[in-house]
Amino acid sequence: MPAFKRLPRAVRERQMLDSAVRVFSRRGYHAASMDEIAEAAGVSKPMVYAYLGTKEELFTACLHREATRLMETVAGAVEPDVPADRQLWNGLRAFFDVVATSREGWTVLYRQARGLEPFAAELADMRSRMVRVVTVLLGRAMAGSGGRATETELEVMAHALVGAGESLADWMTDHPGADPAKTATQMMNVAWLGADRLLGGTSWHPEAGR
Repeated sequence: MPAFKRLPRAVRERQMLDSAVRVFSRRGYHAASMDEIAEAAGVSKPMVYAYLGTKEELFTACLHREATRLMETVAGAVEPDVPADRQLWNGLRAFFDVVATSREGWTVLYRQARGLEPFAAELADMRSRMVRVVTVLLGRAMAGSGGRATETELEVMAHALVGAGESLADWMTDHPGADPAKTATQMMNVAWLGADRLLGGTSWHPEAGR
């Protein structure tokens, strides 16, 4: 009996997903083949179909796993009892750590899925969840500082921070030597210094520069 039949289903599925992420990240969705994915996983193509479905379903499963891993890691790193800047830094550090240790996963999630329907919906859902988390963090910081901001203002700031984080994560994908902690600190220096002033009630207006 082949050895792969003795593996628990969850273990075999994880191996198939790991192989699929590697192939999709290197080849792209359209160029990747189920034969190549099956060979990389050390199983037959019919077994891939039996466990994870069609190529579209397999790609969706990869996206869901990578997005869930990212969100759970970030959410688990945020400590509600520490200052707001430390909460954000912890979240950023966890986010960049995941990207650094799984560049192939980020490539599939962010680069491959972004322009493909219906896969772009998974990326949009991840971004929406991330924006909600950051909005809550900013709201806590605002309440702690005694400042005031509308929900829309907090959401705009959250979108800006998440967008910057995604851009830096994409940059890290092309720079394997980039340090996640240093990257998180650099983003804090750029983003938090401005956010901190906004949370304190300071804002810039075009008229002020005239």
